[in-house]
Amino acid sequence: MSAKGMTYTTETLLADAAIAERFQSGLFATLYLSPRDYHRIHMPVTGTLKTMIHVPGDLFSVNPVTADNVPNLFARNERVVCLFDTDKGELALVLVGAMIVASIATTWAGLITPPTKKTVTRIDYDDTSITLQKGEEMGHFQLGSTVVMLLNNTQASFADTLGPGADIIMGQSIGQME
Repeated sequence: MSAKGMTYTTETLLADAAIAERFQSGLFATLYLSPRDYHRIHMPVTGTLKTMIHVPGDLFSVNPVTADNVPNLFARNERVVCLFDTDKGELALVLVGAMIVASIATTWAGLITPPTKKTVTRIDYDDTSITLQKGEEMGHFQLGSTVVMLLNNTQASFADTLGPGADIIMGQSIGQME
């Protein structure tokens, strides 16, 4: 994977080799939320939460200058990995913390960070049905940060209007999943 010209592994980003393997042939998008942007994250498709992994880490700024110069930034910063089953395949939304953004919250668990422990924490939701509808809020940051979206669906495609630096607004279509 690469973002802002830097390369990092899916395994490092997701903090789990078995999960990373499931996304190796899929697609990903990196969505940077600047301090002026809307800081809530909404579901791109309807999905049922299966796993949430909190990965403690650094809190480097994710602004373009830092992202261009800090190797493995998104895989080094603190993050919350949310895995969803959808009718189009598996979806991972990785909420990446940043300097001043040491608070990531989800609608089902509330405030995840700042953590009280410095170890990776995994919660599986096998016995709980948490389903979020397309467009429904799934989480938020207290300030701008980054969301990395991974799809394991090889039939998916992103909209031609998307590319580096493209603005996205709530409700805008970002692609197709077959």
